[in-house]
Amino acid sequence: MKLLLLTGSHPRHLYFAQTLYNAGYLTSLIIEQREEFLPLPPTNIEESDKKLFLRHFQDRERTEHQAFGNIALSNWTVPVLYVNTSELNGPSVMDWVAKYDPDVVISYGVHKLNEEVLRLFPEYSWNIHGGLSPWYRGNTTLFWPFYFMKPNWAGMTIHRLTSKLDGGGIIHHSVPHLNYGDGIHDVACNAVKQTAIDLIEILRKISLGESIVEVPQKSSGKLFTSADWEPYHLRVIYELYDNNIVDLYLDGKLGNTPPPLVRAF
Repeated sequence: MKLLLLTGSHPRHLYFAQTLYNAGYLTSLIIEQREEFLPLPPTNIEESDKKLFLRHFQDRERTEHQAFGNIALSNWTVPVLYVNTSELNGPSVMDWVAKYDPDVVISYGVHKLNEEVLRLFPEYSWNIHGGLSPWYRGNTTLFWPFYFMKPNWAGMTIHRLTSKLDGGGIIHHSVPHLNYGDGIHDVACNAVKQTAIDLIEILRKISLGESIVEVPQKSSGKLFTSADWEPYHLRVIYELYDNNIVDLYLDGKLGNTPPPLVRAF
């Protein structure tokens, strides 16, 4: 099995690549250079919101580095192509796909791929979306379950890679185990780890010739855009609940409606 991963450059993306590499599935890799991992707060917001913004993203940086470590690709034996966003749908990527002729393509953490690139991909072409589709599609979709007091709906989706944003048929939903003391970024990191474990099992099934059932997305859910999220939304997470939402959920003080998950195994 030849597997191509297209992924971003943040710690969670490189962890995913490392997991596939260590399992022996990764045979070629494309890395898109993503935005700064520790962004600066907007200048036109309340000073208190700037402090929350810095707290949120500094906590994310610290938690991801603790969870995923510093991953160096220099000693890997797979070919790697580095691209920027403007090159993602360009000739170098299309030539790379043709050269390495993958049986499986996985995308995780890259910008939208156009139809010209998608046409080059094999039958097994899936995207890893950092949210539970169809209810949380689009951007910042591991944040919104916490904002809506539903931390048990924070998870990830493996779905068919199509031109429709996070809208392809669902292969599998992954949700992490929630532990006392988990903050929003702990849950996000654990979701990445659980999804990587689950994907390895799905790839094992494919390698054994087992069939994978794809479930169409029948519910429109919600497509969150980058414009939906504002720094003042962080007031709910940190000022109102002090990043303690998981503990409140585990104590039975929040609702307990489970998401109707699609499972590949």
